[in-house]
Amino acid sequence: MKVLYFGGQKSGKSNLAELKALSLASNKPFYIATYDNSYDDKEMHKRVDKHKKSREDNFTTLEESKDLTKLIKEKETYLVDCISMWIFNNIEKEEEELLKQLETLDQLDCNIVFVLNEVTSGVIPFDKDSRRFVDLTGIIGQKLAKICDEVYEVKFGLESRLK
Repeated sequence: MKVLYFGGQKSGKSNLAELKALSLASNKPFYIATYDNSYDDKEMHKRVDKHKKSREDNFTTLEESKDLTKLIKEKETYLVDCISMWIFNNIEKEEEELLKQLETLDQLDCNIVFVLNEVTSGVIPFDKDSRRFVDLTGIIGQKLAKICDEVYEVKFGLESRLK
């Protein structure tokens, strides 16, 4: 089963996605952390630490910032948190290459719960890099919504099932 949770920053999507992954798993699920830890961003390190604490020992953590197909195997359960960071880490790659990764994941017989930040509801950004990120988020979000069996929008910790 493939599931997508999307919503704004601090909407509660990661907490709900963790619960969903745990409910789908027959074994200890994998948590794929996509944050590239090479940045010296102390605030992001605090966020990462908070996520680690929230999942305690319920998940086996794997880190992969660029190629999700290297880690995800059949017959397992994965939580990918988050696709937004994955997009950011792959911003220089062609759209088709990113979509191909998702298509490869779609073909695997496994459970994947994806988390995506909703950034496409605002104004068009002025700078080209921000526009590219917002555009890719919309394109990747559409692809995920298409391949996922369930899609949830999250606001203030409440989920609304769209699919």
